[in-house]
Amino acid sequence: MTENPRSVEENNIILLRGAALWVLVALVLAWCLVALKMETPLISAIFPGKFSRVLQAHIDFLLMSALLLGFYGTRIPFAWPVRWAMVAGAFTNSSLFVLQAAFPILDGAPAEGWGPDLFRLYLMASIVTTSFGFAGACFTVLRISFRPKPS
Repeated sequence: MTENPRSVEENNIILLRGAALWVLVALVLAWCLVALKMETPLISAIFPGKFSRVLQAHIDFLLMSALLLGFYGTRIPFAWPVRWAMVAGAFTNSSLFVLQAAFPILDGAPAEGWGPDLFRLYLMASIVTTSFGFAGACFTVLRISFRPKPS
């Protein structure tokens, strides 16, 4: 089954949209980093945890956006569950650092309570979703890369 380039672009547009959104989130986090360094009370109240967690979130959103753009750029058609898992996983994986910066109890030794338990569930769901999406994309790219080129 061969798809024309236009339908591949339309199907994979969620990767491009997701990448654009996550770059915008990274930009907001960059400004938050500046505000944290300037010890702005509002941003310091929002992120009472480690500065490094906000920095990790910023970098991870940029990294995930780059991955989404890279897979979009292959112009290879990905199955819809793979596309959506990549975009959702890119967000959830990066947002784990934001949560740790906002709620320091989540950063460190496992804490008890419904909040930390919910965080661990979110963490596991994020790992599964991200792995499914990006592994599915990698296997798709590998499979297609071994096909003989049409004459």
